[in-house]
Amino acid sequence: MHDCFHYITMTTRLAVWSAVLSAATVAAARVVTYPAPHGEPLSQDYTLEVNGEPVAIYLAKLADVQNPPPWALKPGQLGGPYSFAYFDFSGSVTLKITSLKKPLDKLVIRPSYGIRPVVQGNTVTFTLDQPRKISIEPDGVREPLLVFANPLEIDPPRKGDPGVIYYGPGIHKPVNIKVSSGQTLYLAGGAIVKGGVAVSGRNVKIRGRGILCGNDWPWRKGPGRLLGMNDAVNVSVEGIILRGAWSWTLPIYNCHSVNITNVKICGGRNPNDDGINPCNSQHVVIRDCFIRTDDDCIAIKGIKFGTANDNVEHILVEDCLLWCDRARVFLLGHEGRAPFMRHIVLRNLDILHFNMTPFLFEPGEEMCIEDVLVENVRLNATKGGGPKQIYRNLIALHPVVNQYMRNKVPGRIKNITFRNVTLAGQQEQNGYSVWVKGADATHTVTDVIFDNVTWFGRVLEQNDPQVRIEANTENIRFVPPGHRSGPAARP
Repeated sequence: MHDCFHYITMTTRLAVWSAVLSAATVAAARVVTYPAPHGEPLSQDYTLEVNGEPVAIYLAKLADVQNPPPWALKPGQLGGPYSFAYFDFSGSVTLKITSLKKPLDKLVIRPSYGIRPVVQGNTVTFTLDQPRKISIEPDGVREPLLVFANPLEIDPPRKGDPGVIYYGPGIHKPVNIKVSSGQTLYLAGGAIVKGGVAVSGRNVKIRGRGILCGNDWPWRKGPGRLLGMNDAVNVSVEGIILRGAWSWTLPIYNCHSVNITNVKICGGRNPNDDGINPCNSQHVVIRDCFIRTDDDCIAIKGIKFGTANDNVEHILVEDCLLWCDRARVFLLGHEGRAPFMRHIVLRNLDILHFNMTPFLFEPGEEMCIEDVLVENVRLNATKGGGPKQIYRNLIALHPVVNQYMRNKVPGRIKNITFRNVTLAGQQEQNGYSVWVKGADATHTVTDVIFDNVTWFGRVLEQNDPQVRIEANTENIRFVPPGHRSGPAARP
């Protein structure tokens, strides 16, 4: 009897402590939401609540070009506009999402992050205990909901602070915004700022939770770039959303020490909306970002400007989610007017959807691409998910001459490592190959390591049919699982 009483007492105590801890966890959770500004069209496809608080859901356009070129994405190929929402939180929160038009019987959450969704009818609930960027996909690539669950803002500036260009909640259309040395551009949560931002000078900050929007301008006819940097040093961009660029979204020309953190790019409305383009720049960090574009997600280029250092060096891209509707995810060297493109690290990345070659390295104009590490990358292949799928390569390393080059000679590639790269999803017959080819005896590809590159569950080896190692190459190695492939490159 005493033992039974002791067991009941201990069980009761544990239940009480569990309830106390649970209540403490709920009490510690904090959610910050931002009402949408009056007059902004919102999504009619979903509703979202976070710990019972409603969250505004916005729209992003796809294929929004009049008289597009023949190679452009057609409006019906990916199923119309998509939705996105953002909020800030700490602790553990519960999300409740209702799909108003699509059933959830085929729901996929990308990346999964170990999330355990509970689906009841057209509603799904799940918890998050840390900031995440996720894609809620009832119907694959067609009309998903992107959820940007941010950390809480720390010490945001206030309107009227010295050196601060401040946009509060509401819709603003300044058209042109110039940010120079020592200034901070702040877009508050609930703000939609329509225009282009030009950054130059030193010690510049761009931050907030608002949306910088280019939807009002047609293809190639907006005010400069959506967010362009020229001749800048020590620039940080954090937390904002970039929507609907009319051309390249975030180009970085001739800059040094640029940090881009927790930036969300919701593109796809035109065929030249590259996500982030480091051009002739050094020490660029792109971390914890989401990028969806029609054109290349990240294109690293050597467009020469005649400065003391034209090289593209020390570029780090990590902890990012990437989605490219038509072009490449990473394009290195396409426009190569720089002696070197080197010391580049691309790691811990989730490529949610892609169409053309995700990793395309093709230097020209005597540029050398060297010392590149691609590590811990997970790719999801979507069969027939995009347009024509012209290129079937997973990785292509090939010096070339193309129409964008002024000096009509190829470049060179050396010292490249692909480590722990995993391709999963829907397999296409004869698709997603690894292709390595030099241009000639002078413009070669040398010293390339493929270490644990997994192709639909199988580690690729050099003699596999998906591997093509062609002329003018040297020391191309496939490392067996469990063997070290040498030290990692450093950004």
